[in-house]
Amino acid sequence: MGSHRNALVAAIRQELAEARGTARAVLAAAESARGEAQQRRQLVREAYATCLSRLAEAREATRADIEDRYRGEAARLAGHLRGLATVSATGAAGAPWKLWAPSEPPPGRSPGLLRIGTISFDGTASLPGLVPLLDVAHLHLSGPPAILDEVITGLLLRALGSTRPGEVELTVYDPERLGGTLGAFAPLGPRIVGPGGLTALLDETVEHICSVAVRESWRLVVLLADRATTEEMTRAQRAQLDRIVRTGVGRGVHLVVRGLELEDHPSVERIAVRDRVATCGSLGRLEVQLDPPPPTERVAAFCRETAERLCEGPPPARLADLEPARTWAESSRYGLIAPIGDSTDSCLVEVPLGDDPPHALIGGPAESGKTNLIHTWLGSLATRYGPEELALYLLDFTDGESFARYVPGARDPSWLPQVRLAGVNVSGDREFGLAMLRHLGEELRSRAQAAKRHDTDRLSGLRGADPDGHWPRIVAVIDEFPALLGGRDGLADEAAELLEDLARRGPAQGIHLILACQEVSGIQVLWGRPGLIAQFTLRIALPKARRVLADDNLAASVIPRHHAVVNPESGLAGANRVVRLPDAGDRTAWRAVQRRLWRSRPSGCEEPRLFDGNAVPRLPSAYRPSGRVPSADAPVGSSPGAVLGERIDVAARPARLRLGRMPGRNLAVLGTRTDEACDVLAAAALSLAAQGPAHFSIVCLEPAAERAAARLVAELPAADWYDSSDVHFGPPASDVPRYVIGYGLDAAGPPHRPALRTLLTDGPEQRIHVLGWWRGAGRLRDDLAGRFDPIGAWVALDVHGSELAALHPQPGGPAWYPRPRRALFFDRSVHRTPEVIIPYEVNSDHT
Repeated sequence: MGSHRNALVAAIRQELAEARGTARAVLAAAESARGEAQQRRQLVREAYATCLSRLAEAREATRADIEDRYRGEAARLAGHLRGLATVSATGAAGAPWKLWAPSEPPPGRSPGLLRIGTISFDGTASLPGLVPLLDVAHLHLSGPPAILDEVITGLLLRALGSTRPGEVELTVYDPERLGGTLGAFAPLGPRIVGPGGLTALLDETVEHICSVAVRESWRLVVLLADRATTEEMTRAQRAQLDRIVRTGVGRGVHLVVRGLELEDHPSVERIAVRDRVATCGSLGRLEVQLDPPPPTERVAAFCRETAERLCEGPPPARLADLEPARTWAESSRYGLIAPIGDSTDSCLVEVPLGDDPPHALIGGPAESGKTNLIHTWLGSLATRYGPEELALYLLDFTDGESFARYVPGARDPSWLPQVRLAGVNVSGDREFGLAMLRHLGEELRSRAQAAKRHDTDRLSGLRGADPDGHWPRIVAVIDEFPALLGGRDGLADEAAELLEDLARRGPAQGIHLILACQEVSGIQVLWGRPGLIAQFTLRIALPKARRVLADDNLAASVIPRHHAVVNPESGLAGANRVVRLPDAGDRTAWRAVQRRLWRSRPSGCEEPRLFDGNAVPRLPSAYRPSGRVPSADAPVGSSPGAVLGERIDVAARPARLRLGRMPGRNLAVLGTRTDEACDVLAAAALSLAAQGPAHFSIVCLEPAAERAAARLVAELPAADWYDSSDVHFGPPASDVPRYVIGYGLDAAGPPHRPALRTLLTDGPEQRIHVLGWWRGAGRLRDDLAGRFDPIGAWVALDVHGSELAALHPQPGGPAWYPRPRRALFFDRSVHRTPEVIIPYEVNSDHT
């Protein structure tokens, strides 16, 4: 029994032990699972925290990026809007009051928007708040009357300040204060309408709208209605007001209304004001912080200045106002027409040149604006007609350089593409004026012959020149033309004949003349040639001009400065038109126009020829030998030409002396001007050396010429040198042409005269030529024993024409009066009369 109990106890104990072991195992497993779960929970919590942190960082980075892009885009858009606002409201229309100043719009530009305040936009710089008015809208304002009156004052000041004086007419209906609300505008004399005048004002405004076909100015009608006006307004008044709203903008009539309701219409811009903040119909929900009112003293000062300008009349048109909308868009086939200024009603005055009138005569006393008128006319023509339509030849016989602006210079390389030739400082070079007339005469004959051939081919059924093609019209301007025609010599007679021929036959071939002068005696030169003066039917008289218009036409005596009388009927009374001339003397403004035209020049447009009477041409490098004189093996031309100077003609051609194997092919330079004589000899020698093999002998008998002769030897290193200690007129034998260059040959003395005569007489046939300088025609005669046959050509410097009688084919000698840096050249083998040349500058420190 006991054992059974023990066994049972043992079994129970065993089971309890196993149960405890199992419980402990389960507990350990549970504890382990719990630990793992807690660890997993910790990891999840850490991962969650990490994700939250990363998401927050990403969110902040994205938000910052979005904000940066938003601010950048907002700033960019604000900048665009600010630029657009600047363009839409320029000058006085949009400047803040502290920077405000009146400004006039460019010609042809429509009025812009007007500023009333600023718009703030999310931290960006404020933008101007703009509203439309002129040519666009009526304005209806609602809010506190005191603030609205300030807004209206600012709007009126901006509208008046951004237009030209007199372009805006102001009418104010102010029954409560009888105009006192806008009293600062009193100097402009606005029309003030008081109580009981609204009906007449509306009726008159409607009548004005019906009578205006094309708007020429604006009319601002400001209605400052009080309560009585609103309450007592009749149906007829409302109908007229609505009619103005619907039709006024297109006729330049605009309403600015406070205190009255306007009907809804696309032309009505509504401005609602509260606490100095405005909302506008065109700006949507954007709020405008109103500007403070303009200072009363500034408004009054502006109105006084504008009133004074109105009393003085409108200013003359500017040079820029004469420019067309499109450059070079006109054709000159049927003539030229261009404005030179405006009339007193501000309309541009156009001046024609064509078949009628064909030519123009300009006259006026000194300082009357003749040069300014010419510059204005040329500038207006040059902007309308391109180089294919217009060619200008300009000649200035005054002592100035007014036409030098049209050609390239040291400071400005541009030129006017229409200019073919410009002569300045030619008062002492009438020969150049004659050369230009000869050139135009040749052009006239060439065009006439071409037109005749074309007509013949057309009548014969052949295909000739393109019937649609045409030459550019030529306009030749000669300022102070009496200098060309006033002399009593053959040059003046030939110039007058050429002018008369050009004046008579030129217009048919597209050639026109503009003659200008400032002295009565100059006009009398033309009156003495009735066949010439009759062609100049277009007369332009400057203030106090005489003899330009008809004797009974006194218009030029009463016009003020900066004006001119344009008369296309030969000056007859009744055909006058007074023009106000712009100022064309601003070289900065003109240079901008010229550079623009120059950059637009067509390909192949040649640089104009400039002849400056005060400039001394340098010997071109083409007429200098490159290095040493060529050897004897080089080919030799049969008749080399010695370059002596520049001819006074349209093309800058050199004057040449052909030195062939004929008797008399020698040159004598006569005069006492050492530098010029040395330059003539050096130019001749260097140009001969540049043409081929030659042998030179330099004979220097004048101490003052030794430096120039030494320079010549330096460029001709193979030349022989002889001076007073070794006078020699027998050059060594040579297989190439030989040239004896003599400085002061009259100093050789009687012992050497026979050898010199023999060399002059027999040398050319042996290809030996003497180019010598004698200090007077009498000394040359002594050296030649009175026989001038060995001298076939001569260049006279400061020698009077009477002293050259023995060397001249006509009795009495040439009509020659010495001038600085001018010489008279005669070659009896080619010349009938001597020609004037300009000795090249050769022996100078900078050549």
